[in-house]
This record gives sequence, C-alpha cells and structure tokens, in this order.
Amino acid sequence: MLETTEGSIVRATLRALVEPRRLLPILVISVALITAQVRFSHAPLWAAFGLGLLMCLLFIAVAPVSYRVLFPEGLDLSHGGIRLLLYATVGSGVVLTSGFVLPKLLGMGPTFLTQPTNLAVCGALFLVGGWGLGRDIGFEESLTRERARAARFALEAEQAQLLALRSHLDPHFLFNTLNAIAEWCREDGAVAETAVLRLSTMLRSVLAGVRSATWPLAQELELIRTLFDLHLLRDPDLFQLTLNIPAGMEEIPVPPLVLLPLAENAVKHGPAAGHRGPLSLDVTARGHEVEVAIENPGPSRGPREGSAGLPTVERRLALAYGGAARLVLDGGEARTRVTVTLPRAGPQPGVLT
Repeated sequence: MLETTEGSIVRATLRALVEPRRLLPILVISVALITAQVRFSHAPLWAAFGLGLLMCLLFIAVAPVSYRVLFPEGLDLSHGGIRLLLYATVGSGVVLTSGFVLPKLLGMGPTFLTQPTNLAVCGALFLVGGWGLGRDIGFEESLTRERARAARFALEAEQAQLLALRSHLDPHFLFNTLNAIAEWCREDGAVAETAVLRLSTMLRSVLAGVRSATWPLAQELELIRTLFDLHLLRDPDLFQLTLNIPAGMEEIPVPPLVLLPLAENAVKHGPAAGHRGPLSLDVTARGHEVEVAIENPGPSRGPREGSAGLPTVERRLALAYGGAARLVLDGGEARTRVTVTLPRAGPQPGVLT
C-alpha cells in the first residue's frame, strides 16, 4: 500500500510540475542558472552546459517529489524532525553528487555552480524550492479534493431536497377532495367509495414513486390520469380530457413523479382557476426521444416567485439526464402548453432522481 501511495504521489507531482503555471517559472530560473554556469565557468562549454542542465533536471525531478513523499500531508515535525532530516539529506546528497563528486570523476575544471559558496546556494535552492513547489502542489490537490467533496455534498443535498419534493402533492387539492368525499358519504355512497379508492390508489403510487429510482412511463401517466379523474369526480364539467398515448411508449423509464407537478399545475392554473375547456395530454415518439406535452386552457404567466412546480421539475430533469432532457413552457392568451422531451434510454445510470 505504501508503494502504491508513493507511486501515485510521484506521478501526480511530476504531472503537476509540467503545468504551464509551474513549468514556466522553473524554466526561467533554470535558463538563468545555466546561462550563468556557461558564462562564468572555466570548463569547456559543453561540460559547463551539461552539468548545469543536469543539476536543474535533478532539482525538478527530485526536490518536490522527495518533499511530497516525505510529507504527503504537509510539513509535519511530529516524528521528531526525522523526515525533515531525511529531506535535507536527500537534497545535500543530490547537490553534492552532481556538483562535487561528478565533476571530480569527470576531471572537470571549476565551474560557476560548483564553487563552494554557489554550491551551498544550490543546496538551499533545492530545499526551499522543493518545499515551495511540493507545498503548492499539495495545497492544489487538497483544494481540488475539497471542491469535489463540496460539489458532492451539494449534489447530495439537492437530491435529498428533491427526494422530499417529489412526494409533493398539492395539499389544497387533497383537502378539497377529502371534504368532497365527506359530503358524498352523506349524498352518494357509491361516488364516495370510488373517490376513496382512487385517492388511495394515487397515494399508494406516490409512496411507491418516492422509493424508486425510475419507473415505466405508463405508471407516471396512470398516476396523472388518476389525478385528472379525481378532479373530474368532484366536478365532471371542470374540463374535457383528451389523452393521446401511442402504443410502445409504456416501458420507457422515467424519474417517478417528475411529470405529476406539471399535471397539477395544468388543472390548478387552468380549469380550477376558472378557465374551463379542453385539457390534453399527448405523448409523441421522436427518434431516440419521447415528448410529453400537457396543454390546458388559460394563459401562463410563467413560474411564480417561490413556486416549487416547474423549478423542481427542471432541477430533477437536469440531475437525472445531465442536460439531455428539455422542458419548454409556451403560454398564449387562451392556452398554456408545457412540453417535456426525454431520452428514451432513461435517466443516467447511478443518479438518484
């Protein structure tokens, strides 16, 4: 496990070093050092240049990597400074090997970077530069992790909110229906019994939808049909319902209850608001997509401030389909039409809808 962790740190550090915002300053400093090495050295040009290039490459490859391997969570002296001593030992070893031992073995003359004072400066640059680069890379990775974590928490919070909202059913409608059932119990027991059964079926479907990630479009449409029937049971002349659902659409997976708020709005802001007339629900297949349109009498003024219907549907569609689904609201003077276009393949796998 340690080897795997260290290997990933080394790879991540080297990848981070070649990013332009780090690579450019490194190149500027390296070019300056190599130029000084060539200009102020008495050794042959090729030897001075090669040694300067080697020392710069060793710094780039070893200094920040060794710091991050020894201090993966940042500078920590809880081990009595042992790791700090190891880091200093690595730096001294690299600088002395490349700037003192290697020139001796190759019989090179004195160079700018191998002078004792300048060699000490190179050692300091190795330690401080490695610490600065390694610390910067570590901070960047921590920030990236925290941002990803914050985004994940935000998504989970949004999904939790939507999980609660998707069990939404207009309480005003429920209370009115229950009051109507109480009246029907005295006036018409058969109608009251029908209303109770349909309301029970609808609530059972709502609870099943809350627990499911997806369900067939047929279940969603059946729930909407039950909602319309309950309204018509209370007032048979409230609207004239037209359903156009072609065969073959029933098994398309959709997020449960995602269309129910649209059906509620169609009745609430249309016939129930005094705009009696025809109300229609049309399902149309368009290639790899399916289009569901609900049209009601009465003009649309768009989502009201603080409303939960359309904004909730839009957020759920964005979460479930990642931008592949669309909701369009068209409102004229006499009628309102809301159209939802969904991929026939269903929501993205692994997404809580």
